[in-house]
Amino acid sequence: MILSRLVSIFLRFGEFVCAAVVLGLSAHFLHQYDKYGVGPKGREIYAVVISSLSVLLSLVWLLPFTSQFMHYPFDLFISAAWFAAFGVFVNWIHRLSCGGIWRWSGLTNGGYCSQWKAAEAFSFIGACFWLASALLGLYVYHKLGNRNAVTDGTHRRRWGRSRV
Repeated sequence: MILSRLVSIFLRFGEFVCAAVVLGLSAHFLHQYDKYGVGPKGREIYAVVISSLSVLLSLVWLLPFTSQFMHYPFDLFISAAWFAAFGVFVNWIHRLSCGGIWRWSGLTNGGYCSQWKAAEAFSFIGACFWLASALLGLYVYHKLGNRNAVTDGTHRRRWGRSRV
């Protein structure tokens, strides 16, 4: 149980870092849109909303509570939202003249394409962290949570109707 908590803390910290990077880049893109009218505003707003929500939830769920593995459905939902954000970034990169989405040469220039590809990469990494967190929560909740307390020699039922 301690190993799963340590892995969970590592995953939550990774989720926070990726969300913070994407939040910063997306906020920069929104600023550039307001200043120069360049970029897809709807995509940027979506990325800001998802990354803001992820920063908040990853910080709250970083605290070690006994019920921290119970919200794996939310982790799975946020992972899907991050994969959608990754798709949004990939779709926009196709419209730019930045090369293919897997062409990573020349990223140290600090240009517009480098920033979009960084947002794309961190959104994918963040989605993987959220998915791993959901899978860990699913494993811990269903496998390790099945150890029912035995008080009188009988097992308690977790769900369903009472036999009383």
